[in-house]
Amino acid sequence: MNDTSIKPSLSSRIQTVRSASGIEAWLIEDYTVPLIAMEIAMRGGSSQDPEDLPGTASFLAGLLDEGAGPYDSAAFHDRLDDYAIELGFSASRDLITGHLRTLSKHRAEAFDMVRLALTEPRLDEEPVERVRAQMLASLRHEVNDPDTRANRTWFEHAFEGHAYARAVKGNFESIPKITRHDLLAYRDKIFSRETLKIAVVGAIDAKTLAAELESIFGKLPAKAHLTPVPVATPKLIGTRKIVDLDIPQSSIRYGGPALQQSDPDFVTASVVNHILGGGVFSSRLFREVREKRGLAYSVFSQLAPLDYGPLHMGGTSTKNERVAESLAIIEAEINSLASDGPNDEELDIAKKYLIGSWPLRFDTSTKLANQLIHMQVENLGLDYMERRNGLVAAVTKQDAVRVAKRVYGTGEIFTVIVGRPVGV
Repeated sequence: MNDTSIKPSLSSRIQTVRSASGIEAWLIEDYTVPLIAMEIAMRGGSSQDPEDLPGTASFLAGLLDEGAGPYDSAAFHDRLDDYAIELGFSASRDLITGHLRTLSKHRAEAFDMVRLALTEPRLDEEPVERVRAQMLASLRHEVNDPDTRANRTWFEHAFEGHAYARAVKGNFESIPKITRHDLLAYRDKIFSRETLKIAVVGAIDAKTLAAELESIFGKLPAKAHLTPVPVATPKLIGTRKIVDLDIPQSSIRYGGPALQQSDPDFVTASVVNHILGGGVFSSRLFREVREKRGLAYSVFSQLAPLDYGPLHMGGTSTKNERVAESLAIIEAEINSLASDGPNDEELDIAKKYLIGSWPLRFDTSTKLANQLIHMQVENLGLDYMERRNGLVAAVTKQDAVRVAKRVYGTGEIFTVIVGRPVGV
């Protein structure tokens, strides 16, 4: 087996930095290049959208770098360009996230732009309407994109009546109705120091960062006002839904309940998922669907440890006349893992790959900051980078068999097919 740990010095280099008022960040100092990468996250995302206004979080995220404080949209972007600052925001189902990359010599300007975006967004009429038009154009494109429609339809039906049924990017009915007042109300509800997570990697020391944290984030409200979201189990397991679209190749998305990342079995589940369809060339689905039968160019499976409904998911695209065959193979492999688990060779290959590829997640400051924020959001602990490969190496055949049965259960899934499949 490969060395089971990433360099211990990396975990030991993580510093917990606190500002005068208690704002906390994880920092790794690195002066190899004169850059600073910052990632931030706050609980929220589309699961906190108003029920009748899906897309609010994504709309707001798209506007945070479109003017703030004294700078209108054009001036804000000119300032970012003048100082070579990369700044952006995005929304997922559970989070609002921000991403910054700057030269260390432009630290003051970059951090000030983050502060303005979070605390003084202008939301002027011109950028609001421009971003609205962009979102509607994207939705029009997605109408004829089978992969996007399959994924969207899967969530709409699997989580009907739940916050996860709402489309992250909204829909044709909601986006035209979202007002500036709605965007500001969402910001006031979500943006706070209470759920704020911060990761910084690069050419900055702890004392300097502590002072900057207060300057950037000190004016955020102390508390968020999150709407409670119940934990849900996806519906329609064991059924299929077809969405008619006149295309020669159907898109397939499937899924079922799985584990949150805080679950003690999650690492074992990751190994099992790699064996099913997470491995690029070594997975069962790749071998059976693509390599042996040439049914599809790509096929995948993944774990989606969502806060209020963790999932295992997967999919592929194949000719309409071969959808039934492809689905039969996918379902057979899921059933096989659920009933028997992986064999010794599969387990060994998966563990070696997951251990060997782990350091590739930390080969840039941006990747490293992203990993640090993920560790905070999922409460994995400061030493997770060091512990993780040991956890993978410790997975036994008995563990894999037990967890495969736990994740895949009876092998039943809810499947959405977009296209005109034959024989389904």
